[in-house]
Amino acid sequence: MNSNITISGWDVMDEAHRVLRATVAGVSAGDWDRPTPCAEWTVTQVLQHAAGDQLGYAAAITGEGGPTENPFAPSGRLTEDPMDFLNPTLNAAAAAWATVGKDVETALTPLPLGPLPTWVGSGAAALDAAVHAWDIAVATGQPSPLTDELAASLMKVALEMVEPLRAFAFAPAIAPEPTDTDAAALLKFLGRRPDWAA
Repeated sequence: MNSNITISGWDVMDEAHRVLRATVAGVSAGDWDRPTPCAEWTVTQVLQHAAGDQLGYAAAITGEGGPTENPFAPSGRLTEDPMDFLNPTLNAAAAAWATVGKDVETALTPLPLGPLPTWVGSGAAALDAAVHAWDIAVATGQPSPLTDELAASLMKVALEMVEPLRAFAFAPAIAPEPTDTDAAALLKFLGRRPDWAA
């Protein structure tokens, strides 16, 4: 295991961070300006947004170290290697959540929902990382990082916190089909088309 990777101890978060790292590492040099499922955002902007969100989750726990730029207005310009940019943000979130015991009932997040059950709060950070990994993957021709196992875990989280945030952070849900995989069902619930293509 890479000694530069911080583990939170929250399994779904650690897996979501793993897939985001792997996806960003798989982006070719010429693909950073490609369009993504996040309307009007390039791959670079999705990376900036995802990284800023993780800092937001970290800061909600620690009270310090939040994003220095607005994650909802990413510039689309990086001045450093993408992995060097991403890793500290994921490590900050993981380190913050590593201080939250499984026996703690609620935790703060940057979401405007007040304190959430800890499994939902840590899962919300994981949902953010994993779905933006999917955005980057499909935009750059990589396989989907959303396994059905990961998606099923994230759907439990999404059902607890997405609806109040529909107008703020999520598009209207797309009607599911009986043949949908767990990954497709999650993406549709979040307002994304599983068959999206640039």
